[in-house]
Amino acid sequence: GDLHTILTFSLPMSPLSMSPCARMQHWGLNTYLYGPKDDLKHRLLWREVYSPEEEGQLRTLIAEAQSRGLKFVYALSPGQDIVFSSSCDLTLLKRKLRQVSDLGCQAFAILFDDIDHSMCQADSEAFSSFAHAQVTVTNEIYRFLGEPPVFLFCPTEYCGSLCSPSISKSPYLQTIGEDLLPDITVVWTGSKVISRKLSVDCLAEVESVLQRPPLIWDNLHANDYDSRRLFLGPFKGREPQLRSNLRGLLLNPNCEFEANYIPLHTLGSWYRAGKEERKGEGIGGGKDRKAKGLMSSWKEEVMRHVPKGEKKRPNQSVQPNQPPGSKPLAHSGGGKGQKAQGRGLCGGKGLLSESQVRLLVGLHYLPHEHGLSAQKLLQDLTWLKTNCHLVSTNSKKAPPQKIDEWRGRASRFMSLCEDIAQLHCSVVGGANRAVLYDLYPYVWDLRNMALVAKAFICWLGCGKSTGADLLGMESEPWVFKGGVSGEVQMLLPIGSSNDLFTHPPPLFPTSRLYNIRPYHGKDKVRSHTHMFLFTAHPDVIGDRCLGPCLALCPEYSFILEDELGVCGCVLGILDVRSFAKRCQVSWMPAMRDKYPSKGGNTHSNTQDLIQLMEEDQGEYPDSLLYHFPSQLRLDALPELVDISVSRTLLTALLTALKANGSQGVFCEVQPTDRQRLEFLTKLGFLEILRGEARSREGVVLGRLL
Repeated sequence: GDLHTILTFSLPMSPLSMSPCARMQHWGLNTYLYGPKDDLKHRLLWREVYSPEEEGQLRTLIAEAQSRGLKFVYALSPGQDIVFSSSCDLTLLKRKLRQVSDLGCQAFAILFDDIDHSMCQADSEAFSSFAHAQVTVTNEIYRFLGEPPVFLFCPTEYCGSLCSPSISKSPYLQTIGEDLLPDITVVWTGSKVISRKLSVDCLAEVESVLQRPPLIWDNLHANDYDSRRLFLGPFKGREPQLRSNLRGLLLNPNCEFEANYIPLHTLGSWYRAGKEERKGEGIGGGKDRKAKGLMSSWKEEVMRHVPKGEKKRPNQSVQPNQPPGSKPLAHSGGGKGQKAQGRGLCGGKGLLSESQVRLLVGLHYLPHEHGLSAQKLLQDLTWLKTNCHLVSTNSKKAPPQKIDEWRGRASRFMSLCEDIAQLHCSVVGGANRAVLYDLYPYVWDLRNMALVAKAFICWLGCGKSTGADLLGMESEPWVFKGGVSGEVQMLLPIGSSNDLFTHPPPLFPTSRLYNIRPYHGKDKVRSHTHMFLFTAHPDVIGDRCLGPCLALCPEYSFILEDELGVCGCVLGILDVRSFAKRCQVSWMPAMRDKYPSKGGNTHSNTQDLIQLMEEDQGEYPDSLLYHFPSQLRLDALPELVDISVSRTLLTALLTALKANGSQGVFCEVQPTDRQRLEFLTKLGFLEILRGEARSREGVVLGRLL
């Protein structure tokens, strides 16, 4: 319910593009309402007047809007702490609005949305009801300002779902309709705070109670209530005939200005359609050709405003023998001995293509409706998860055509995930900076979610699932936060673990392309955790740190790779108890054979590590393993600076462990490894065992799944 305006005066005005007010004029819009939350004197500090510097900014914005033929409406929200019966508060309210009036503003709005209905004792003694208090103050302010032609009032019951007991029987709305001066316009959002559709019939009831046509404050594209959602789809679901039954319509858009090209453009088209008395639902209501045309024009808008010299990022590199723009390959090895400089940069990427713009819009469409690409993503993920038994090695032999169907849909799903990764890369490497910083948090979030989902489906395709816990969170769409990212998350076995998925994006966007997949037997993986040199036996570190997991439970090993090869891995053990027994029976005898003791000829450090291999198994108490039966080991190249990718890699493993029935996982970390300790702690791991109680120094961190 928080209200934001189409623009705020704090938005940068780029000399390389039209100003926001100029864009509004160009699109046929005629009103701009000012009420941003980053202006503390709009709501929290409403009693305070603007400083001379703030006056200058506000005066400039008012003049800019009026020069473009836009009606500038100044909104104030005093409802959180105003004492309606206080002559002092009323004087301060008048002083504030008089100041704005003197800056050239001629239209105003008083907002009483999202506040407590209760009144203080003084107000209860002075007014018969909460509505009566609001109406009394609003009428007086309206007269004080000279009864301006545009004066808006936002009631506390501003939509059907907030009315008690109903719209027609609400004492609050009845008082507003009867006592508010008739030329004051009342704001209304529809049947809900975010209404899926608005029709003439659904507004007839509220118009009757309010005794005037309402002004619609449309939250269709508002995204301030969910930091993971963005709405790039068209203005739709509003009959053009509404125009003759309203005093106006204000669109509360995305907080990110560059995300509003299609919403504001189609709002102007809707207004013109109603003005010309055309029939239909407006642009977007099945008129795919026009919607596609808008995507094309938005792409051209982005291209046109890219500063010279910014069309290609400096230091971009194309991997040898790889065509520009190709997708990341599933390398078997690679990355060995690579330099950190220039590693994994997304090569050969230009500006967003039209198909990528269509993908971007489809993945971030509307609150109650997904675009085609998002629908495919969710439908395929749901089907693949539900039917994973077709490719499981533990199930009865499925018909070949069913197996082919599963693998075909899996291939389509993983291809779409790769397209999302490419989209992220293009937004970072090709778009202008304004578009980049507005869209980046959303494409970054979806990129990471797609990496996990793709790895999960690839893992299912290896036939390693037992089906123990594949359900994830069952819920109707749109009842949880996160948009497409949130719905994909909820379809994963660990979908309820928000701490694994909700993290702020990196401060400096990166265009590296990554891929996460299950470990293959032909992969060449080495540990980067230890940097000792063993001239006699260079494999011994890998044999200790990675070898047992890769040999005995490779199905819980995931590889992180970029365009240059393997750059990280995470290894998991589903059942530590049985794993330790298998190590003693098969792995340790193999290691003793591989590194035989030959008197003084064997490197002493090598023998020490052989001894540590023996100690690695069976040291954890039963009380720990009861709650945390699984273990993980995370390893990555030192130059991997994108922490979110390491987080995503770890999440892929936890998804697989949970899918096969694990209820908890632990990780042993050296107490001096503060970076790893901090990383795991941020992902919900807590210290459950410290070195003082053990024969080793390692700190054991665990988390329930």
